Amino acid sequence: MELGHREKRILITFNKDFGELAFSTKKPPALGIILFRIPMISSAYIAKALVKVIESRDDWEGHFAVIEESRIRIRPLKRD
Repeated sequence: MELGHREKRILITFNKDFGELAFSTKKPPALGIILFRIPMISSAYIAKALVKVIESRDDWEGHFAVIEESRIRIRPLKRD
């Protein structure tokens, strides 16, 4: 997350631990975090899902988003 913050990047992950880390750490989070909770059917499926979801919005910055097959949950990341 620190590297994402320094490089002004949005972190994309499948690791559920990033939710807890993003809201419990005192260190600055990445510019934004997108957590995918979708089935790992194939690499082609994942690639298409990533592109579709990322292109569907332009407000990822400053937010923690959880992507599921049927919905997107998004909430602001804390800022100190």
